[in-house]
Amino acid sequence: AGMEGSGDASRAVADWRLAVWTLCSVLLPVLITAWCSFQRSRRQLLIRDIFRKSKHDWHYTDLFGQPSYCCVCAQHILRGAFCACCGLRVSERCLKKADQRFLCKEIMMRGSGGAPSSMPHHWIRGNVPLCSCCMVCKQQCGTQPKLCDYRCVWCQYTVHDECIVDCLRTEDCTFGEFKDLIIPPYYLSTINQMRKEKRTSYEKVVPYCRKHWMPVIVLANTRSGNNMGETLLGEFKMLLNPVQVFDLRQITPAKALQLCTLLPCNAVRVLVCGGDGTVGWVLDAIDEMKIKGQERYIPQVAILPLGTGNDLSNTLGWGAGYAGEVPVEQILRNVMEADGIKLDRWKVQVTNKGYYNLRKPKVFTMNNYFSIGPDALMALNFHAHREKTPSLFSSRIINKAVYFFYGTKDCLVQECKDLNKKVELELDGERIELPNLEGIIVLNIGYWGGGCRLWEGMGDEPYPLARHDDGLLEVVGVHGSFHCAQIQVKLANPVRLGQAHTVRLILKSSKMPMQVDGEPWAQGPCTVTITHKTHALMLYHSGEQTDDDDASSLSE
Repeated sequence: AGMEGSGDASRAVADWRLAVWTLCSVLLPVLITAWCSFQRSRRQLLIRDIFRKSKHDWHYTDLFGQPSYCCVCAQHILRGAFCACCGLRVSERCLKKADQRFLCKEIMMRGSGGAPSSMPHHWIRGNVPLCSCCMVCKQQCGTQPKLCDYRCVWCQYTVHDECIVDCLRTEDCTFGEFKDLIIPPYYLSTINQMRKEKRTSYEKVVPYCRKHWMPVIVLANTRSGNNMGETLLGEFKMLLNPVQVFDLRQITPAKALQLCTLLPCNAVRVLVCGGDGTVGWVLDAIDEMKIKGQERYIPQVAILPLGTGNDLSNTLGWGAGYAGEVPVEQILRNVMEADGIKLDRWKVQVTNKGYYNLRKPKVFTMNNYFSIGPDALMALNFHAHREKTPSLFSSRIINKAVYFFYGTKDCLVQECKDLNKKVELELDGERIELPNLEGIIVLNIGYWGGGCRLWEGMGDEPYPLARHDDGLLEVVGVHGSFHCAQIQVKLANPVRLGQAHTVRLILKSSKMPMQVDGEPWAQGPCTVTITHKTHALMLYHSGEQTDDDDASSLSE
């Protein structure tokens, strides 16, 4: 009996041991995971706190795009933080030291008395651009697998460790290739001091007085099209003064453009990174400047197309869409070389029918085109679904695929048929007899529908090129969604209804989809009147070819 009791006791101990070890094997991984998660969250909070308080524009990356070395400990790093303004790269554990030790690009020079007209180089060690050459010996920099060589954050010149001498450390920076586009920090500090003293005679301030100075302001919409705006913001901040680069998620164009009032009259160039809607937003802000009496500060506008359609950008020679294939340096060169032209802007007034209608007419400003019919219906359906699930519409290809889906659907349903029985059209006061149509499109620019030259069509008839600065609108009709698709692949021509200075369209009955520059809505019986509003000063780039024939270039 005693032996049986001791056997039961030993089995009980063995069971307890097994239970304890089983519990430990379950709890230990859970505790380790929880501890690691806590440490990671704590580390992320510390990093965010440093990012928030820092004068650097820090961003975190899980993988650098090229071999990188920490600017503090000089160790090779795969991930860590980088400054989008000055280009510093640092490991996670050295972030705080780097933030305290290194200065970022200064927007304005610190007060040193007087009116400075120059500044020394701002050298950053290591991680120089690939294929860069030393400004002293002209040999390639950054070839050794370690933290080596220097780069100036303003002029972008690079120099070897052994080539840099004391004179280079104190030498005045020339601001390099883009000196005519950069707003120097010493200029802003001088202007700031003059404003405090209530002086506005900026003409003698350097580089205001320099003949070829044409400062550029970059306005980027990071929500446009293919979501490249965030990357472009950083690249432009590296090459220019960060004060010149604005994120339109954080500041409106009207506020950003007030920088023009501190710069030479009629010399500023604005680069809009976004779709046609973003360009329209900026042009509206420029119109507000005219109302405020700031007409002499009006800038000329260039476009970097990030949207889906980009028809205005295509018309002005900036291409049908940007996907990173052109370096940012080349984009700035194109802006410098572009020619100034005018763009007609039109007032679209929509007055609802009805004797007791007391609502004010809806007023839009048109840069590209107005339409009623199948293409407006596609835009309306696309817009409704993008509002519901915006995260799905982050790619230009997906956006065009959705447009194709709704166009195919309308080919079968034909929701806009017999439009000619529902509307009346007047061109410069003359009534136009309409054939059997499903849609009417009123054009201000040469391109429509994401790259199609609608007015010229296939070119088998002698129609003059549509212009965007002649005060004339081109009016065409389409037989349906399938006809629109045929026109886009050059298998058919539109129904050309005429050209006019004023267009009046009366919707007599039912509800129809309408759009102005891609902004759609469903409209009941009304009168639509389109009249000339103003001109916008734009920049035309003659070097960019579109997918249509070279002969149809607007530069002719």
